[in-house]
Amino acid sequence: MIEWRFTPEDVARVRLAFSPLWELVLSLVVLRAPGRHSLHLPWIRVTRQRIAALDLAELFALAPVVGPTADFLTPPPATPLPNFADELDLVRHTPAERVAADVAEVRGVPAPMMRRIIEDPAAAAGRIADALQAYWEACFAEHWPRVRTLLEADVLWRAGKLAVGGAQAMFEDLHESVTWRGDRLFAAGAYEFAGGLSGDGLLLVPSAMCWPEVRKMIEPYQPTIMYPARGIATLWESGQPATPGALDALLGRTRAAMLVALAEPISTTVLARRLAITPGGASQHLAVLLGSGLVVRSRVGRSVLYRRTRSGDLLVASPSTDAASLDTGEN
Repeated sequence: MIEWRFTPEDVARVRLAFSPLWELVLSLVVLRAPGRHSLHLPWIRVTRQRIAALDLAELFALAPVVGPTADFLTPPPATPLPNFADELDLVRHTPAERVAADVAEVRGVPAPMMRRIIEDPAAAAGRIADALQAYWEACFAEHWPRVRTLLEADVLWRAGKLAVGGAQAMFEDLHESVTWRGDRLFAAGAYEFAGGLSGDGLLLVPSAMCWPEVRKMIEPYQPTIMYPARGIATLWESGQPATPGALDALLGRTRAAMLVALAEPISTTVLARRLAITPGGASQHLAVLLGSGLVVRSRVGRSVLYRRTRSGDLLVASPSTDAASLDTGEN
């Protein structure tokens, strides 16, 4: 159990960020434990066909299915929207003593591989960074925009919770293993730690690939909690969600499906893919819903995200709609 004690300064320094590198490293675990990460089966099926040509032995050893990964593979993101190339550069230039110390904490690394890494940690860091780059290009880069949109939406949601309700509201639905009581945050798990944050605050990292678990980092890194992002069940969805017949008649089938899908913030590109329509078509329908006050938009990083307004929520939740005089005639 981890018990972090918060001062007012720590609460003020809580920040949210996500990391393409963290997603990539944790996807190595997902690949080898599909039963524990069943939501990602569509990605696993595609990726398993692509890894045969890659040398991932060291990566798999340093990111085991059970137990912690080598922490230098996942440096805490320094900005809310880190760049993969910049993060990979941090791995490549990890101090040799940090590489050796982190690898020594990983259980089950084969002895010959451990000796090779310990004998020349700097060379190992470069070799591992090269393997991560190859794996990213072959198996993850094309999926990153979809994952990034999910994570950006969670950051937007969580920041809103903090602004409106403070730390307690932000943590209350983070994960069942994380509990806020008074001035303390409790995170269940194998680590045993109790103490303050020394004014450094806490880093919260939403993740797709960590689902359904929570991961933590403590000293010498910034205190960090990685947790499953909201809406993760929709990550690999395609096709239109079911909509009430009356809502179809009122808005037209596509706009009704769009409004139902916008329970969580989504970008135009992801929404178009999910509903199997063109991005241009999605933009046109969103413009109508936006002008009708049923959705709003906001910018998070490089993405513009749309979500339902309260009026949109009420319309979707309504058990019936008098649509006879408002039928758009759209199919």
